Amino acid sequence: MKGTAILFQPNQKVTVIENVDHEVYETIKQQCGCSHCNCKVENNVVDFGKVSPVFWHAEEVDWAYGY
Repeated sequence: MKGTAILFQPNQKVTVIENVDHEVYETIKQQCGCSHCNCKVENNVVDFGKVSPVFWHAEEVDWAYGY
């Protein structure tokens, strides 16, 4: 299943990863609170830093709607 992962970071930065597998979300969720959240996105290992919390949206986000 693909969807959108929404990551919140302590510096009030929000990272949105669209069209990712649910397994990537689960990997990030397991690392919440760690100083380095690492996961593989499109065959690249990405370090998002500290992430907490993280949310999953099962569909694409309609950005024109006003999110």
